Amino acid sequence: MQIAAPAAILPFRRPGRPPGPILLSPPELTGAEGAEFQALLDSGWLAPAGPTLERFEAAVGAAAGFGHVLATASATAALSLAFRVLGVAPGDEVWAPTLTFVATIAPAVQLGATPRFLDVDPAHWTLDPGLLDAELAAAARRGRLPRCVVSVDLYGQPADIPALRRACDRWGVPLVSDSACALGAAQHGGPAGQGATLAVLSFNGNKIVTAGGGGALLSADAALVARARHLATQAREKAAHYEHLELGSNLAMSAVLAAVGLAQLPALEARVAARRALHARYRRALPGFGWQEEPAWARSSRWLSVLLAEDRERLRLALAAAGIESRPAWKPMHLQPAFRGAPCAGGAVATEVFARGLCLPSGGAMTEREVARVVAAIAAA
Repeated sequence: MQIAAPAAILPFRRPGRPPGPILLSPPELTGAEGAEFQALLDSGWLAPAGPTLERFEAAVGAAAGFGHVLATASATAALSLAFRVLGVAPGDEVWAPTLTFVATIAPAVQLGATPRFLDVDPAHWTLDPGLLDAELAAAARRGRLPRCVVSVDLYGQPADIPALRRACDRWGVPLVSDSACALGAAQHGGPAGQGATLAVLSFNGNKIVTAGGGGALLSADAALVARARHLATQAREKAAHYEHLELGSNLAMSAVLAAVGLAQLPALEARVAARRALHARYRRALPGFGWQEEPAWARSSRWLSVLLAEDRERLRLALAAAGIESRPAWKPMHLQPAFRGAPCAGGAVATEVFARGLCLPSGGAMTEREVARVVAAIAAA
């Protein structure tokens, strides 16, 4: 069976193409996806197993700085497995920053946990280590420590893992890093998420490196990943027949997605550099706005460039009228109807980011003409 050669795959944009919509974070192709897919077809391994999946897991581990990797059907699946292997159960609390996407906390709630939300640092918008430390000390006095804490590498900006880990280790609380948007980012001289008990990545279609979907669960602890792998493959015991001592799920990544991801990973550094350069161009061209700041100890992947505007909605509508996609910053979890009544420590910073934050088109393949269109539309709004 033959598939179209990579050259036959249309690029996302062609030089000379009439101006069209500018999307927020469109997928990019390397040209090697076809060859990887053909190799997979030739191997006959189309199940969520086999050498292609193993190669992908090894490549992700090398890129992300973790020794043990499980490729999953989605980042949400990886988070669900993380909570399960850490023993999250009804009656437990799981803490997370309030400024995030719902998938950070939803799998824990679906396991019966109670969410508790914390505010973020006012400069880089990731979980505030000082607030976490104080809240954990107060929880210890109450005799009600969380089962785990989840940090989030927001828009590709890494959280301060060493500081968060110190706060958690003081009380023996595991730290999970939701690094879904931060592959290729760095903190304290290592990759984003490194140092957490478990970390999660996403390979969704809008990410810097995509497999068309899928995710990964990573850890330095081999036993945790082995346990997650067991649960992700229906928790089948080693026996000639089908034997189950507990219930698992089918959460492993397809080898088809892994083949696409393998073709994408070599482009990671170049794509991060392109998005960082785009972010720098935005800041030079739009000096009157605030931005998500990058601390000295971090290198953001700049998955999305986010500015702060006094009238965010007017600006968003002006961009939409010009055929330019943008998106408000995440609505904080403590303001979501689904979490009405959930406790939240602070929240003013996250609320302000939501009120003023706007995610701009951030694709690494944007042309100078497209960047100029975005800047002009903002300037004219």
